[in-house]
Amino acid sequence: MHIARTGRGVAASAATAAFVAAALAATSQAGATTAAPAGVPHTFAAPAIAGHNLVHGVASPLPIAQCQAKWHINCYNPLQYRTAYDLNPLYKKGITGKGRTIVIVDSFGSPTVQHDLDVYSKQFGLPSTKVKVVKWGHVPPFDPKNSDMTGWAGETTLDVEMAHAVAPGAKIVLVETAVAETEGTTGLPEMMSAEKHLIDQGVGDVISQSFGATENTFPGFDKGDFSSIKKLRYAFEDAKRRHVTVLASSGDGGVTDMKADGKTYYNKPVNSWPSSDPLVTSIGGTQLHLNDKGQRVKPDSVYNDYGAGGGGQSHVFTRPSFQDGVKNVVGSRRATPDISMAAAVNGGAWVYSSYDPTATGWDVSGGTSEASPLFSGIVALADQAAGHRLGDINQALYTLLKQKNPGVVDVNDGTDNSYEGVKGYKAVNGYDMATGVGTLDALRLVQALAKASHG
Repeated sequence: MHIARTGRGVAASAATAAFVAAALAATSQAGATTAAPAGVPHTFAAPAIAGHNLVHGVASPLPIAQCQAKWHINCYNPLQYRTAYDLNPLYKKGITGKGRTIVIVDSFGSPTVQHDLDVYSKQFGLPSTKVKVVKWGHVPPFDPKNSDMTGWAGETTLDVEMAHAVAPGAKIVLVETAVAETEGTTGLPEMMSAEKHLIDQGVGDVISQSFGATENTFPGFDKGDFSSIKKLRYAFEDAKRRHVTVLASSGDGGVTDMKADGKTYYNKPVNSWPSSDPLVTSIGGTQLHLNDKGQRVKPDSVYNDYGAGGGGQSHVFTRPSFQDGVKNVVGSRRATPDISMAAAVNGGAWVYSSYDPTATGWDVSGGTSEASPLFSGIVALADQAAGHRLGDINQALYTLLKQKNPGVVDVNDGTDNSYEGVKGYKAVNGYDMATGVGTLDALRLVQALAKASHG
């Protein structure tokens, strides 16, 4: 999840092996003090050079054992993800997302996104696809020395490659906006107007948003005036009318997050928008534990290493009807996330990029920025299986949870991050505010969503 902030000096895209080891030894604080301020994507690669802010990419993806030996983390490729999430049987049936379109929205974008996707696809024997780029507003020329632009380019690369990894047959439309999204409303009006334009043009079946701003940084929040958020909902209201599914990353700051001034932490739970919007499906994070074949060596646990999955009660939105069945957990408020996929850096995804000529190559990335585009691929598969757009899937997810559908896989191991006495949410049996309804078995979930949708 990309949240740009004033003074975001921590370089989440650069870490020495020593830092990785130290961070793994102190994960209770990493999400709050190291990873969260810089936002996502959380990327680790070696070797680091002067200043520890620039990283030369690895020449080629490494096996899990070598990642463990070099950086003390697990690293996974899309072929392993396909096994872990039971995707291969769908591909054998011709369910690849063909005929469906995933819309990805990012500030500035990346000038090398097509080339990088082609390299990524070739590395793992996947068919590539043409990324249609839509520039919304006067997008400035890309400057590899501008850390804001390179941060968003990394985000863009992760989003596109993860969506393609799950739905290789789907079309991808990348919307590049001209204003960087930050805390509060900055950048969001441009993103929402771009989304509404595409929805009105009939472009896109599912929208993935790997960005967000904490609710308490919007104007008027401290006075109980939530109009600044509610005035931005028009794209999502339009999406609901036109049966477009909208997703958003739940965040990477655990139950707390950082003030916009870049210096002070809140000591109370916060949530972020658009993830907290009831018209959006909030995608949280898990940690996968796989062997080289992509088989689980133990069940998934909560994402809580260099960041921690965001989630909890919204201060803006009351409990929507689709969460009535879990009101004993969520209370009277809208709660997030709704469902989760891979997000932990220790178990992160290999990503290829070349937008920064000093750091071209392969990195390992994580964060709920990874989870949202992964799940956009799942929606594209289900759209194809259904023969039409799924639209808003939130009611379906909670109905499947109640029915104990095998497509919904419970996650009951771990706790998201705590900070300054604010306890994180623990993963338990059933719904929880650490992972939502849990994670998924794609073969079964795609079939169940396709059956449950009504177009």
